[in-house]
Amino acid sequence: MSKSKSRLFMLAAVAGIVAFSCAVDTYAQAYPNPYRQVEGWAKLPTGRSMGAVGGVTVDPDGRHVWAIIRCDASAPERFGNECLDSDLDPVVKFAPDGTVAESFGGGMFIWPHGIDVDPNGNVWVTDAVSEARTPVGTRGHQVVKFSATGDVLMTLGTPGKAGGGKNHFNAPADVVIADDGSIFVADGHGNRGPDNKPYPGANNRVVKFSSDGTYIKEWGKTGYGPGEFRTLHAIALDNDGRIFVADRANNRIQIFDQEGEFLAKWTQFGCPSGIFFDDNGRIFVSDSESDDVNNPGFEMGIRIGEAKTGWVHEFILYPWGDPRNTAGTGAEFVAVDRDGNIYGGEPRPRNLQKYVRVRP
Repeated sequence: MSKSKSRLFMLAAVAGIVAFSCAVDTYAQAYPNPYRQVEGWAKLPTGRSMGAVGGVTVDPDGRHVWAIIRCDASAPERFGNECLDSDLDPVVKFAPDGTVAESFGGGMFIWPHGIDVDPNGNVWVTDAVSEARTPVGTRGHQVVKFSATGDVLMTLGTPGKAGGGKNHFNAPADVVIADDGSIFVADGHGNRGPDNKPYPGANNRVVKFSSDGTYIKEWGKTGYGPGEFRTLHAIALDNDGRIFVADRANNRIQIFDQEGEFLAKWTQFGCPSGIFFDDNGRIFVSDSESDDVNNPGFEMGIRIGEAKTGWVHEFILYPWGDPRNTAGTGAEFVAVDRDGNIYGGEPRPRNLQKYVRVRP
């Protein structure tokens, strides 16, 4: 190659890199952020520190917020079993002013993770503890149904024992209840252990049960294709009854009907950790993982779009620093109350963040 052609090639390559960098850096600027934070909204009782925040959802009244507040707020090395040696209540209901209106579940979980409130006000919680940290026969690898005041109404899974089939889970990440009472469990958080090696037999599946807990069917396996998953982190139902799965390690949302038929995949919401739908046809997706190492071209934050089309219209940017230290620092779960206020459950910052829309 001549010197002149070589110089032209180098200039073109540099221009391409600059253009790509600009596209990445300005991604967050492509969408408006009409929200502001409300600092210090969530207020725990005196003497209790805020632990890592997991799943977040809204009561049927649309005013009260339910959240998973993990128990041990003092030791980062206990990540994954913060409630193992604690009697603190990890299931917490917040009033509109941020004070605690109800709490329960103390001593029943190891690593509570996902939460849903069904149309009757019952509260469903998953225990996504890792197999290596689970005392057999006590807690872990379960889905628990509570009344609104904490009475245990149903349990799914075998306590403390990971597995597949009809009667076992392996770190169930989330649960959602359909209008007819059908139960859908995202069984797939336990893909890697403390040594970052995959667990043998880790599940990547959606499991469907009837309203009385009878096993109906399941779909999914570990992989990259349609209907295959790598870390099912959240599951939600839109207003048309479609099932949305946050297939987090594959950087996509997968959409199914309630029989498990694959409908579509969406990649425009980054690396999805949490999904929520409001009553106005909008989808809210929290991305706690994206950065220039984990998912180049995307930023951590909460993306807001249209549930039917998937078009993204707004974006709450979560500022991040060194990507080697920031994965998992943004909101993992997201919920929206009847007034349009957004709530983000942040595990590593240990914060239940509230965002309100700025009036024009």
